Amino acid sequence: MYVIEQTRPQTTPIPGVAHVTWAGRDDGLQDLSVWRQSLAPGAATPPHRHDCDEVVLCLSGRGEVHIEGEAYRFGADTTVVLPKARVHQIFNVGAQPLEILAVFPSTPVQAVLPDGQAMELPWRS
Repeated sequence: MYVIEQTRPQTTPIPGVAHVTWAGRDDGLQDLSVWRQSLAPGAATPPHRHDCDEVVLCLSGRGEVHIEGEAYRFGADTTVVLPKARVHQIFNVGAQPLEILAVFPSTPVQAVLPDGQAMELPWRS
């Protein structure tokens, strides 16, 4: 599949987090995943890490990423660089939805909770 009609993020079991996988293993890729997410005001991802790097592009809204005991604010037209194996959590700190696009050099993407347990992702690869 070379051209994919994209959809908007859909509600997930993670409160306030909507997700859609724009490209990944199910689309024939072997080494790349692209996710689009929308976080409602006040929502956050669970704290987690990946065994690969992650690049998050902020399309709109205002966010904050917590990583290694530090908090970093970001907004539209910024890039958040999350190195491999670092526990991180993304928060929407604005009054509007936080719209982000995440790129991973892996498919499927594995997420691990801070205690080392695998986090079951409620969306397609």
